[in-house]
Amino acid sequence: MKKALWIASFLALAATGGVAQAGGDVEAGKAKSAVCAACHGADGNGSANALFPKLAGQHPKYIVKQLQDFKAGARKDDTMAPMAAPLNDQDMENLAAYFSSQKPKIGEAAADKVELGEQIYRAGLAKGVPACIGCHGPTGSGNSAAGFPSVSGQNAAYVAKQLKDFREGVRSNDPNSMMRGVTALMNDHDIEAVAQYVQGLH
Repeated sequence: MKKALWIASFLALAATGGVAQAGGDVEAGKAKSAVCAACHGADGNGSANALFPKLAGQHPKYIVKQLQDFKAGARKDDTMAPMAAPLNDQDMENLAAYFSSQKPKIGEAAADKVELGEQIYRAGLAKGVPACIGCHGPTGSGNSAAGFPSVSGQNAAYVAKQLKDFREGVRSNDPNSMMRGVTALMNDHDIEAVAQYVQGLH
């Protein structure tokens, strides 16, 4: 009887440990994140340079995919490529666990861009631009299962650059070319407006 209980306890602990490792370890991620702080902030809420994204509260699955893409060259960035190169899969999982556990800080949208930005986000544009809300949700929280990132409170400058990069084909790691299709008919004015809107969205 004691042996059976011991085996059951051991199996339960092993299973728990396996799940924790597969999902990433927050403390290990925090220790590993020290090098990330200069650009993304110690708590993942960004630095003084708004071209660097906030990572706090982002879906772990999305963070891992971006790190994998930077490492593999599927997403190009001169700063991130060498940062991702030495990371193994567990490092990525741990970093994702840490940053996703942090509370995001919401910014403020530029008042003169909110109306158009909200229109694009919630209803799209008649010229064929679909609404952002379909994938990123009413509060910008995204959809982890589908791999759609949270955009709530994200730096407007970063969002605008990514949208322009998708439009120009500079960035091409979007599943099924979804973002390239969305941005194809957006002009700079449209992009700046929706980027400002999501900066204050929560």
